[in-house]
Amino acid sequence: MNPIMIPFAKGEARLDWLELTEALAEGHRLSLCGLGDTFLYRDKDTILSRAAIIDGLGALVKTATVFPGNPARGKPVVNGAVSLFSDSTGELEALIDFHLVTKWKTAGDSLLAARRLARPDARRILIVGAGTVGRSLRAAYGAAFPGARFTIWNRSPEAARAFAAEFPDTEPATDLETAVRGVDIVTSATMTTQPLIKGDWLQPGQHIDLIGAYRPDMREADDTALMRARLFVDARATTLHHIGELKIALEQGVITESDVVADYGDLQTGAFARKSDDEITLFKNGGGAHLDLMTARYILSKWA
Repeated sequence: MNPIMIPFAKGEARLDWLELTEALAEGHRLSLCGLGDTFLYRDKDTILSRAAIIDGLGALVKTATVFPGNPARGKPVVNGAVSLFSDSTGELEALIDFHLVTKWKTAGDSLLAARRLARPDARRILIVGAGTVGRSLRAAYGAAFPGARFTIWNRSPEAARAFAAEFPDTEPATDLETAVRGVDIVTSATMTTQPLIKGDWLQPGQHIDLIGAYRPDMREADDTALMRARLFVDARATTLHHIGELKIALEQGVITESDVVADYGDLQTGAFARKSDDEITLFKNGGGAHLDLMTARYILSKWA
């Protein structure tokens, strides 16, 4: 079998955000046979290898390198490689651009949750973090919430202004508290280890989407935010005891595992849903390899 090579630009031209969320939802109807993560650390640098196998979708191995010092070198923080293997033979079926899979998996993961948990009439959306993922979120949320107005906050006001200039209906914010209090959806993708989003700022009916934390020492929201919201994750197995957002709060007794209402395995039962217009929902995007596999298979289907 000669593997198919899917580059970023030509691959992305065939994709649709809403279609991807439906593919992710359908993927969770299938049997997840195996899932594994390996983390290696060198100071602030991280190498993360993820693998998954799902009946009907095949297998995937994705290795990501996260080097926070790369922007100073003019290079992306995150790099890596994605290999997709045949469901029937295990042969290498496709090599898909790492950044293409990562962009669409990461934002698509959050968008699926927002389509289930945010109020349908949400029209004010705050993006926290003006990096690469923030731009993906602007495209994804813009597709699902047409007519929405966006606000962007970043530690560096200059970066927020530059981000806002790239998109219509998008304006920079200088004060994070004011920005959080004034929107329907907060989606955050930062590299912070100390919580930026305070629970005291949250308003009834909001949906909070946390993406940035991926290490055991990283958090974007404080304890009060976790205690005030109904909590959801994409997969309990890859978030609860692995990512600081929840791991730290669990270890300190701030929350218990039963406080996590549902993950995507509960999509078919109806548990992964908002119950009322005024409740606060909070979703932690952990982005396991099973989601990379579902996304890669979707990309290959559109390429074919």
